[in-house]
Amino acid sequence: MTTIFATQAMLADGWARDVRVALADGRIAAVTSGGAPAPGDERVDCLIPGMANLHSHAFQRGMAGLAETRGDSADSFWTWREVMYRFALGLSPDQMQAIAELAYVEMLEAGFTRVGEFHYLHHDRDGRPHADPAEMSLRILAAAAGTGIRLTHLPVFYAHADFGGAAPGEGQRRFIHTPDAFLRLLQALDAAMTRPGDVLGFAPHSLRAATSGEIAALLEARPAGPVHIHVAEQTREVEDCLARHGQRPVERLLAGHPVDGRWCLIHATHLTADERQGIAASGAVAGLCPITEANLGDGLFPAPEFLAEGGRIGIGTDSNVEITLAGELRLLEYGQRLLRRQRNVLALGPGSTGGALFRAALAGGAQALGAPGAEIAPGAPADLLALADATGPAPEGDTWLDRLAFGRGVAPATVWVAGRAVVRDGRHHDRDAVLSRFRAALRDF
Repeated sequence: MTTIFATQAMLADGWARDVRVALADGRIAAVTSGGAPAPGDERVDCLIPGMANLHSHAFQRGMAGLAETRGDSADSFWTWREVMYRFALGLSPDQMQAIAELAYVEMLEAGFTRVGEFHYLHHDRDGRPHADPAEMSLRILAAAAGTGIRLTHLPVFYAHADFGGAAPGEGQRRFIHTPDAFLRLLQALDAAMTRPGDVLGFAPHSLRAATSGEIAALLEARPAGPVHIHVAEQTREVEDCLARHGQRPVERLLAGHPVDGRWCLIHATHLTADERQGIAASGAVAGLCPITEANLGDGLFPAPEFLAEGGRIGIGTDSNVEITLAGELRLLEYGQRLLRRQRNVLALGPGSTGGALFRAALAGGAQALGAPGAEIAPGAPADLLALADATGPAPEGDTWLDRLAFGRGVAPATVWVAGRAVVRDGRHHDRDAVLSRFRAALRDF
């Protein structure tokens, strides 16, 4: 048994002082406050729950910085996508695993203890299935297990290039499945995912890539587990959906499918008031990826209105151009400040902005990844962050979260997953070996 003594800890019912947290068998065995440390306790200044990263394309960590040169015309998501396709078409299973390992190490160092891997790089470079059709997913499982991060695996169903069932393009050849082949992949992963605490869901890539009939068939075959989908990320996507179907993407999704609390709508950037209210009423989580959305020039999610209507949000690192928990929270708030020319927008009322952002993302991320119990309480998973303040003196209560998000020396020092310390002094225990494999994987790019 490991016991942590925290001068301050963020418990389920608020901040407490002098908290002893006992860990056993991957879970929190006991929590007591107001006492004194015992011999052998690991002492920390501040203890908080680990965060869920609800949206990642791990392989894209390897192309960070490769799409930052402008061509002859204005760049957009669509020109970035062509760079991504070229990069994805060249990766071997070994290379993808090495890239995923570094992404997961960096997530753990940032304070993410679970990742939702939205995984669509399924087949070999020529588009044919590997000898084991689950090969690429198994490499994601191996990367997660090897680094110690918890995994919600979200294999992606991708069948078409555009709305209305258009035939896929050559650049999409590694992504494509028929519904039957995709269900066989999920069945194979049901048997392969044996690590305690890992979760299997699935993800129709988007309403461009999957028809309503295909999505309905997958939902019928898989009635439980997380369901994630990209939706309304770009204005062209909205325009194309209107032209083809006479409906906007979120409008079409809500009208055509039983969207509820098992769903996570990734980005959902471009919404009418009715669509925004519909997502909030459904109980689905809006999966926000502020750094990637800024990098791609997507736009800003209407977060203040959505949160005021009872909407649920979580955060993700998406393209992994930069992996930072603090940075995602910060940019989520700063985007709203720039748009509205106001400060402390997402606090929604008196109180800490960092605290409001962290708690919203903590609850929404856990829900979206099918992993309840993101709290410091008996029986909860022992997925924890010890924060340290490099500038001192130690802050109080939510000021820890304000300084984490808005930058005054606070960062994760120790990170436990399932009760095991995988990060100490801000550094993953296997960083050097993982980084060496990552560098070798990218020599050909």
